[in-house]
Amino acid sequence: MRMYDVISHKKSGIPLTNEEIRYFVDGFTRGDIPDYQASALLMAITLNGMDERETVALTESMAKSGDMVDLSSIPGVKVDKHSTGGVGDKTSLIIGPIVASCGIPVAKMSGRALGYSGGTIDKLESIPGYKTALEPDNFFSIVRVIGISIISQSGDITPADKKLYALRDVTATVESIPLIASSIMSKKIAAGSDAILLDVKAGGGAFMKSLDDSIALAEAMVSIGFRSGRSTMALVTNMDVPLGNAIGNSLEVAEAVETLRGNGPGDLTDLCIVLSSYMLLLASASQVDIAKRTVFNEGFIKDSALQDAVSHAKNSITSGRAFDKLCCMVEAQGGDVSVLLNGFPKSSIISPIMASKSGFISRMDTEAFGLASLALGAGRTHYDDSIDYSAGILLNKKTGDCVAEGDALAFLHTSDEKRLSEAEHILSDAYIIGGNPPPAVNSVLAIVSKSGTEIFQPSLGM
Repeated sequence: MRMYDVISHKKSGIPLTNEEIRYFVDGFTRGDIPDYQASALLMAITLNGMDERETVALTESMAKSGDMVDLSSIPGVKVDKHSTGGVGDKTSLIIGPIVASCGIPVAKMSGRALGYSGGTIDKLESIPGYKTALEPDNFFSIVRVIGISIISQSGDITPADKKLYALRDVTATVESIPLIASSIMSKKIAAGSDAILLDVKAGGGAFMKSLDDSIALAEAMVSIGFRSGRSTMALVTNMDVPLGNAIGNSLEVAEAVETLRGNGPGDLTDLCIVLSSYMLLLASASQVDIAKRTVFNEGFIKDSALQDAVSHAKNSITSGRAFDKLCCMVEAQGGDVSVLLNGFPKSSIISPIMASKSGFISRMDTEAFGLASLALGAGRTHYDDSIDYSAGILLNKKTGDCVAEGDALAFLHTSDEKRLSEAEHILSDAYIIGGNPPPAVNSVLAIVSKSGTEIFQPSLGM
């Protein structure tokens, strides 16, 4: 077999065989296939696409390019959750403890952030002493004893994906649904969970801006999951407005704590209840057809099984069990629980953004808030950049709110005054204020399962 022929087939629109895909992934991971040939194939895939079988074969080859985590020593159905990332998305810090406190083991491997979409590991590392790198036996033991552990991804998980993503990033081949889907799902499959819930973001602050593209990605990943033996479903959720009020690592952990204590923002709390409920449902009936279990506007749910799951998720918060579970995990991994109980140190500089006129906030440039938090020091543009864990933004007003001229719309947090002016410039037009309130938009825009797709929001109004 020659790489030249593999490239030629895909360039001509001929579906690649499973053997050709394995040949490419294995050879590129070993270093036998040079970057220029891999780049040519990636571009051919970007232009001509891949069918469902090809995408599954690519995913499984990438998953098997490194270590495959074996979670069989942990009793019960293990359900993983993955978000495609967004501004203020701290849901893993909330739904993990909720689900674990309901008796479902959560053994989660997460990543660090690159760009404005914050990574769960960066948020957890804002807790002094919290260890995100654990030996496998220690990781499994914590899950068995406490019910939850969240750690960083091992360097031996999906090495093919790491090499391919680095190449895609510099060859304009990132925006290909088969390549995105296989990248995400190869890591989820290698991580060893029995079932997978996907939170696919859509809107201005998401990687996928349009609802159609987000649904297409969700459908591709759900198909991969089922064809790889994992019960999988996806919620497509709104990222036209930052999620919650906090953007930035320790600020988001603090907001996650408040949410687990029952005092979180309504949009964040509602979405976490919905996500947790579907994780509980997947764990209790991992192979059941759940396409008709429908989420209505803002989380009103029609189905007795889902209603039960919602009740369990809500009770885990009101009873305090979910917050206790977070504290137990942090303590088990060496973290200082006192910051969860008493608060994090604040940035030395906190500066407001003021409303220039009165009216209703009709729109927010969600991506601008992500870029501004990055400018304040809350993220990184290169993997070796350092992070200011206290930096970020606290939103005081969001889309739909009524404001008066001079009201504080948001507060910028940073430890470096030089960063403030850049963030203020980025946010200069981030709030659009009009005379009338905007129409309401659902938090859950669509649900994708093995049996089909149900859409609740035909457009995002962008």
